[in-house]
Amino acid sequence: MEIERRWMVKGWPEESASLPLVREQLMRQGYVTVYPTVRIREEAEKGGSTEYILCFKSPPSRGGLSRKEIEFPITPEQFAQLEDLIGFPLIPKLRRSYRLADGLLLEVNLVDQGMETEFMYAEIEYETEEQARSWDPADSALSEYLNDEVTGQPRQTMGAYWQTTRVRAGAK
Repeated sequence: MEIERRWMVKGWPEESASLPLVREQLMRQGYVTVYPTVRIREEAEKGGSTEYILCFKSPPSRGGLSRKEIEFPITPEQFAQLEDLIGFPLIPKLRRSYRLADGLLLEVNLVDQGMETEFMYAEIEYETEEQARSWDPADSALSEYLNDEVTGQPRQTMGAYWQTTRVRAGAK
């Protein structure tokens, strides 16, 4: 089960002792279908290994906080075959993950860097929906940074972004 909240952000958060950067990844992802979600993703850890993942996601629950998620590792060859099957340019993302004081992970994503459609968003995954509902950015140093929450709002998913910028745009 994936339980998360999402915010639109501008720029990277200010790294500090109370907000350390713990991981940086370059990613590429694409969608076989968005209803239901079937996604492939390449995750290259800065200075580390690269993983290839096939992911299935159910529609979000009421309120958009959670959905079922099943992920499987796939081979680079399988990834390349699925990328070819998809037929549209994959979405590049730079993800930086920061450890919050309460142990949660803030994942900040720069999408389509350098393109006209470039944007940034942040998300936090939680153990339970109760934890997600009760977590308040105002209780952290991130109150100004995380001030534009889009959790559960229509068209605020990467699948919707894919549909708009790749499929409907006829990108090749």
